[in-house]
Amino acid sequence: MMASAKRGYHYITVKDTIIKLDSVRDKKLLKVKPDTKTTPPKDNGRGFTAPNPSAVLNTKQDTTPSAGGLKSIIKAVAEDSSFVDNDNKMKYLYGKARVTYEDFELDAEYIRIDEKRHLIFASGAIDPKTKRYIGRPLSKSGQEKPVASDSLLFDYKTKKGKIWNPASEQEGNFISGGQAKRLNETEVAYRNVLFSTCDLPMPDTHFGIVITKGIGQKNRIISGPAYLEIAGVPLPLAIPFGFFPKPDSRTSGVILPTFGEDQKLGFYLRNLGYYIGINDNIDVTFMSSLYSKGSYELSANSRYLKRYKYGGNLTLSYGSHNYGLAGDPAVKDFNIAWTHSQDPNANPGTTFSASVNAGTSTNYINSRNQNSYDLQALTQNNLRSSISYGRVWTGTPFNLNVSIGHSQDLTQKTVTLELPTFSFNMATLSPFDTKDRVGEQKWYQRITVGYSLVGTNKLNNIPEAELFKSNTFTKRLQSGLQHQVPVAFNATLGFFQFNTGANYTERWYLQSIRKRFDRGTRDAIVDTVAGFARAGEYSLNAGFSTKLYGTLRFKKGNITAIRHVSTPSISFNYRPDFGDPSYGYYRTAVSAATVPYPYYAQRYSIFEQSVYGGPSPGKQAGIGFSLDNTIEAKLKPKSTDTSGLGKKVPILQGLTFSTFYNFAADSLKLSNINFSGHTSVLNQKVNINFSGTFNPYVTLVRDSISNGRLQNYLRPINRFTWQDGKFPMLQSFSFSMSGSLNPATFHPKPAVPVSNTLQTMDPNQAARLAMINSDPGAYIDFNIPWNISINYSFNYSNNIVNTSTANTVMLSGDVSITNKWKIQYNTNYDLKAGKLSDATSFAIYRDLHCWDLSIQWLPFGFYKSYNVTLKVKASILQDLKLSKRSDYTNNAGFY
Repeated sequence: MMASAKRGYHYITVKDTIIKLDSVRDKKLLKVKPDTKTTPPKDNGRGFTAPNPSAVLNTKQDTTPSAGGLKSIIKAVAEDSSFVDNDNKMKYLYGKARVTYEDFELDAEYIRIDEKRHLIFASGAIDPKTKRYIGRPLSKSGQEKPVASDSLLFDYKTKKGKIWNPASEQEGNFISGGQAKRLNETEVAYRNVLFSTCDLPMPDTHFGIVITKGIGQKNRIISGPAYLEIAGVPLPLAIPFGFFPKPDSRTSGVILPTFGEDQKLGFYLRNLGYYIGINDNIDVTFMSSLYSKGSYELSANSRYLKRYKYGGNLTLSYGSHNYGLAGDPAVKDFNIAWTHSQDPNANPGTTFSASVNAGTSTNYINSRNQNSYDLQALTQNNLRSSISYGRVWTGTPFNLNVSIGHSQDLTQKTVTLELPTFSFNMATLSPFDTKDRVGEQKWYQRITVGYSLVGTNKLNNIPEAELFKSNTFTKRLQSGLQHQVPVAFNATLGFFQFNTGANYTERWYLQSIRKRFDRGTRDAIVDTVAGFARAGEYSLNAGFSTKLYGTLRFKKGNITAIRHVSTPSISFNYRPDFGDPSYGYYRTAVSAATVPYPYYAQRYSIFEQSVYGGPSPGKQAGIGFSLDNTIEAKLKPKSTDTSGLGKKVPILQGLTFSTFYNFAADSLKLSNINFSGHTSVLNQKVNINFSGTFNPYVTLVRDSISNGRLQNYLRPINRFTWQDGKFPMLQSFSFSMSGSLNPATFHPKPAVPVSNTLQTMDPNQAARLAMINSDPGAYIDFNIPWNISINYSFNYSNNIVNTSTANTVMLSGDVSITNKWKIQYNTNYDLKAGKLSDATSFAIYRDLHCWDLSIQWLPFGFYKSYNVTLKVKASILQDLKLSKRSDYTNNAGFY
């Protein structure tokens, strides 16, 4: 027996991570009577009651095993005092006492050891100042999780024991209160314990099941009579016996449904399902919803994860809904969603990823159980998918990318498929340079050459109803290859950067088109001509640029200087007229002259319906000009700044003007003058962007009569506006301002390094992340008291005849009313119309500790609805929830 008595600090190796019981708040759980067999207590000088010591415990270590045949030595220490009763073989430890025996560890305020009966008794003590019960026993055996209690009695020889008011976490569930008796190393008997998902014994929103009698094993609790209790109030919901799993791995089981009534579909049984935990890397969840009027929904979701390799999620859903009259055919909908990502270190040089979202255009509207309250899904106009594979050959300039793409217009109900698209690229090389070159590059060694090849098989804008017809792929599939060879030369000539180059593009197709007019018609008929067809084009370019600096200095004030940097660029571009008949890329269809119709002529490109198009008509030989400007100010350092360096503040991060003058054009040689700019204010917190176009030519408005109505049309003339003393006409202008503000924006905190990543997270973290990804609204950060995102946009267009403007403000964010209440909002306000958008939505969250209360509300518009959900936070009981909602399709009964 080894023990010691000492004063000062004593560090306990077992961390107290167990639930703490409070003598005031948890007085209902503190029902343990004092041990009447203990020696009558006396004051030990610290205000705690303890037996009267008969002798001071000798600190000499005794290494001889006891006569009882103990395999190991009991080690005991106490921070306050210790003594031993040699006659009765009793040891007493006071003040942060600690006892260890083999794999058993115990910490408590008071510990008594009975060597005769091989018993250890431990309890806390009453603090004389706060009158609260402190120093509760904290015990641990082997690899089991620590258990806190009010008191315990343990036989260290047979490893049996009894615990009063235990508090322990068991695989995401918590057991507290009552009594527990350890029968052997694998079984524990419970009496009047509370089985709960809350990590505090008696929170205000406590929810749990009181097990009057039960046996706890490694992976399960088998109970006798049990009843439900909320906030300490028993409910008349009881079972004669029960089975409560405590899994340490994925376990298959039934998912209980919810009941209710839908105004149009009738009574329903929603989200009846079954979960299958195949192994540690993959699981499958099957869900179904049934409606009394014949509609139903089916879905299957599979998650998979191979650590350090790949991970993903696959969801298949199908629905049959009848929103019409009885006897009308049901509307069939389906949807497939697949995401896959590969660890970049799994196969160096090779990548594979997938993001698929495809289905019928009415799926998100009809399948209300899955998507009714996802406003983004309901209002989206497009679905896009991509499955891509990439390969880089190490040590070579070559790389390959292959992808399958899908684009679906939900409004037009059309589908575009790319089956597949590939690109083979060669990085730019310097063919005249050598690796062992010594000295500076010669001018010819600066010449670079590149190459790229892209190809595709494409179905473009196919109606959904025709997508799977037999002749769709044979007649409407478009194929093509495009080669590009860029050649460039760059050099620095004094203060100027000079560049020149050429680009050649070659396109190969297996079909082209011809147009013709039938006799007596005004509409051209398009014929597809099979056979190989090629189109080649080239262009030449050259240009130079420089930078001009200007600085304005100030002797007074906080601003010491303002610097302006101007970057002018001039380029020359040449491109021949590929619309010339000699190239054969363009043809003219002429109709026959008939009464009462004259002849019609239409010029067209034989590649206009091809995937990469054809060369553009018109000769181009001109000069392009652009001017970029940046302005920034330098401020004096603050008096508290010990570095003495001034602070640079950007005033205008970019202002660019550009235009092009085509000498080869017969008129209107100057293109529109474009301008754009961007900057940021409020210490880079709010971004500002603007752009516009000026028309430099005079535009006349002419009248015509069509179908008995007076109509206006525009006719530009070859005369500049400044020749008439006028400024160029502003043809279009857009302005936007966006920013996200919160307390962290104004008072940023240094980033804390996080060791956990997708590759290093443990299974519990991975399960939590999967839950957040499946329901982002389930995670609310109450640590940020408020957050607001503002996006203001203004658009103006003017073509003289018609002028239009749009002026909107988009607001989104959240605010914490208290530490437990948070409100989220998302709305658009049309300043011109003076009304809120129909997409306005609100969400209210209440943190109920082990429960979550959420309310989603769309107050008006077509999608007007609400949804109130009360659910358990614990991931193992995610299906335990109470929901009340109004579907947007039932707006007639909404109030």
